[in-house]
Amino acid sequence: MSTPGPSPLAPAPESALPPGTRIVVIGGGMTGHRVAARLQSQDPSGDWALTVIGEEPQQPYDRVHLSDWFGHRKEEMLSLDTGVWEDPRITLVTGDAAEAVDRSAHTVTCASGTVHPYDRLVLATGSWAWAPRAEGKDLPGSFSYRTVDDVRALAAWVAERGETLGRQVRGLVVGGGVLGLEAAAALQNLGAHSTVVEFADRLMAVQLDDGGGEMLRLLIQDMGIDVRTGVGASAFRPAEDGAMGTAELSDGTELPIDVVVFSTGIRPRDRIGREAGLTVGERGGIVVGESCQTSDPDIWAVGECASFDGVCAGLIAPGNDMADVVVDRFLGGTRTHQRFADGTKLKGVGVDAAAFGDVNAMTPDALEVSFVDPVHRQYRKLVMSDDATTLLGGVLVGDIALYSQLRPLIGRKLGADPSAVIAPEGGGDALAGAELPDEAVVCSCNNVAAGTIRHAVNEQGCHTVGAIKECTSAGTVCGSCVPSLTKLLNQELAKSGIEVSRALCEHFDHSRAELYKLVEEGGQETFTEVVAAHGAGAGRGCAVCRPTVASILSSLGALSGRRHNPVGRQLGSLQDTNDHVMANIQKDGTYSVIPAMPAGEVTPDKLLVFAQVAKDYGLYVKVNGAQRIGMFGARLEQLPEIWERLVEAGFQSGHAYGKSLRMVKSCLGTNWCRFGVGDSTAMAVHLEQRYRGLRSPHKLKIGVSGCARECAEAQAKDVGVIATNRGWNLYVGGNGGAQPAHGKLLVEDLDDETLQRCIDRFLILYIREADKLQRTARWVEEYPGGIEELRRVIVEDSLGIGEELEAAMQRHTDSYVDEWAEAVYDPERRAKFVSFINAPDLHDPSLRYVLEREQVRPARPEDAAEDTFPTPLAAREHALAGAAETLPEGD
Repeated sequence: MSTPGPSPLAPAPESALPPGTRIVVIGGGMTGHRVAARLQSQDPSGDWALTVIGEEPQQPYDRVHLSDWFGHRKEEMLSLDTGVWEDPRITLVTGDAAEAVDRSAHTVTCASGTVHPYDRLVLATGSWAWAPRAEGKDLPGSFSYRTVDDVRALAAWVAERGETLGRQVRGLVVGGGVLGLEAAAALQNLGAHSTVVEFADRLMAVQLDDGGGEMLRLLIQDMGIDVRTGVGASAFRPAEDGAMGTAELSDGTELPIDVVVFSTGIRPRDRIGREAGLTVGERGGIVVGESCQTSDPDIWAVGECASFDGVCAGLIAPGNDMADVVVDRFLGGTRTHQRFADGTKLKGVGVDAAAFGDVNAMTPDALEVSFVDPVHRQYRKLVMSDDATTLLGGVLVGDIALYSQLRPLIGRKLGADPSAVIAPEGGGDALAGAELPDEAVVCSCNNVAAGTIRHAVNEQGCHTVGAIKECTSAGTVCGSCVPSLTKLLNQELAKSGIEVSRALCEHFDHSRAELYKLVEEGGQETFTEVVAAHGAGAGRGCAVCRPTVASILSSLGALSGRRHNPVGRQLGSLQDTNDHVMANIQKDGTYSVIPAMPAGEVTPDKLLVFAQVAKDYGLYVKVNGAQRIGMFGARLEQLPEIWERLVEAGFQSGHAYGKSLRMVKSCLGTNWCRFGVGDSTAMAVHLEQRYRGLRSPHKLKIGVSGCARECAEAQAKDVGVIATNRGWNLYVGGNGGAQPAHGKLLVEDLDDETLQRCIDRFLILYIREADKLQRTARWVEEYPGGIEELRRVIVEDSLGIGEELEAAMQRHTDSYVDEWAEAVYDPERRAKFVSFINAPDLHDPSLRYVLEREQVRPARPEDAAEDTFPTPLAAREHALAGAAETLPEGD
């Protein structure tokens, strides 16, 4: 990363180029284009001439998104800014490779014999794809994966070979790095079958740690791509027609193949500099210093051909920074290039993986904080300083939504508990209020800092992400920083009092309420269908729209009579871990089991079963604030076993894990209390049975008090019901989470039937119209016209939709099925609950789950005797140390 230089928005330094200076750039790739674009924009009136020499026939193109070519088969979709070449001072030469540099004569000679004189020369020759020395590697059907010509030839070969053979083409990719996985996905998209062989013990071995590599392997295999790690390709044998036919692997096995793609690494293309007598690094690459100047004061080198501190960077971000440094130096600046805090994001494959910084915790005394969800195929790890405050690196596989927020914080204070950041529902909330310092780099590809983006918003009038991209170039290369750009933009607009767009995310231009209505009318039943009908090039979507669409589909499925199970094939991959495995994950990676207990009622027989299950599995037991009993410390593979015993005893899921109805709290009412004027217990049981499992934008809680003494705290709930001598009073919009709110009186003196109808209408209207993750408190506060207008709509039915809302709720009630029971009795779903993916039947009685090197629970059920905690203090210390205290919010 360079030292702070001039902002893209600031005036350029005064040109230090003598009039008529001739600049030649050898290399028509992305960094060569970058030099031309930066020089043009930074010195729009300078008197110089620039020639860019490229050996490919195409104009410079976006190699980062090379795999996207397979979706459109058009080179222009990869093109970079072509306006650069319209500048009369700039000449682009294509299809004519530079062959030699004469340093004494200051000339470059091309393959065509053309000679280009220079005063200053920039080498941007890039790298070449290295392939192992394997016999037969050059047989017909062998390809690299570096250029447009490569991918075009690969597509043609697969199509031709498939037609010739009359069957599916068998493809092999040698190398399991980023490009190798992109190539394997490309083969799959072409209709071939892919196998990846990687000599290292994991995929993306340079970027990922062991855990991330293993999770990535599972995701890749889920796509139908075979993966072989710890093995290489030693030889290739021809088929009968002389084309590629068999691959011999280093473990002695053979694979029948029809096409092979080599992606085993790159080497700097330093030949032209080496032959010109420039200093070259021990591992190759033209040696440069912090100014990117070579051993010749008139020659600079940028990108993959340059060796800085003994390393040739293989990413576009450092190459772009080098180009910026060179242009700044040409114009009299003092900008310097430094080693980049590496960040890598897997693209164009169909699975998500990203890594940044010190992924293997090589920093002395570094701490590692990890989260693993084998069912949902997610792995997250943060590497922190020894005091757990400074972020050093991270690995994200399966869900990389946090990448754009975390990568700019490398070497900075995280500002939150790292375990909360990577917890299933933690990341967005834990970092929600954090603001990046001005000097933090948001877009590493173009080295654009947060301060530059703020300046663009506040001083340049850039009030859309598109405008920020155009003004600062942030987000125009790999695009991984766009979520951070959006967050920064919204923060700055809000500070200025400018209305912020309510679009769901960058993939959907609609708000959640608008999308809900569109899906309801359109009848879409899968995320793919929703994307096709209403998305804006969403593809796989993001961490915002995926769970939101899942919630919409779940709600609509039940409300229309078509039920979607949260762990079903269609929605499972869209949702958070808690909803996906129907249990709330705790801070040590174990899970909670909280069955429903409507109104807090439970029979002695059920209590006996509950107690026996807790004892058999050594679980921590706690009565929570929702009038239920929770068990904590269950391992993933134990959940179906525990559920089965509870279901057989008559328990059902309490939905303590989902954005749904959590509970209906009740006082004793008229059954036992001498002050009760209404049967609050019976009403609470009825309401919980009616609304159980109801999916909504956020969690819901209901309270029913039998008199004005309010023992059930009904006015602090999303829906509060209080008995009076004249009937029921209904309050709505209480609770509010981190911003507590008192419920607002909606209507008084209701009979049982009218009360139910009003609650039906309120909840369905909230589900239809609320924003993503918006609580009822905020929704009621922001409802146009306030509580008065809401009263007219719900109580007076001013819009004439009352019966429609009630009918939707009735369909939900009629279609309810206990989710725990479904998972227990469906063998396919039950089989997904395993802690050890590669050994699903393993139950190790000696395995101990510990937190911070302290034992937090007995290793074996038989150890969980009454004297496990000999004193109340010991029991309390155990509870505070372990995961049992990490309860669902408010539960």
